Amino acid sequence: MAVPSTTEKIYNYVDLDEIWKVHVKIEKESAKAWPNKWGFLMESYNETLQKSGKVEESMAKLELPKHLKTRPPTPPEKYIKVGPSPPVPKTTQALIGWRSAVPELQLERFGKVNCGKKSFLKELGWAFDACS
Repeated sequence: MAVPSTTEKIYNYVDLDEIWKVHVKIEKESAKAWPNKWGFLMESYNETLQKSGKVEESMAKLELPKHLKTRPPTPPEKYIKVGPSPPVPKTTQALIGWRSAVPELQLERFGKVNCGKKSFLKELGWAFDACS
């Protein structure tokens, strides 16, 4: 009798997460140690740039085209209007839902939420227990 072979790989997500954490830790430690080991390369690179006169060219600031520039942020007071709150109820029982009793403060500003009357599974012609 033949033994069925599975082509699916079995993953242990906890082990994969631990491996990822070790990689991140090594990267952080390497980034901290790099200036001590290889920082002299940056000094010689900067000296070479200054000697060649390319420092000014690399430091030149490019001007963005007009269509890529961003506008300064609009102050929130311009488009958000906050009115006064109704008086706070005197009892804790009246405190529940006291803001929703005022029509201007209700969350449903655009009417009631209508739930769908159709079923996605019924539209596809699937059995209702097809999805669990």
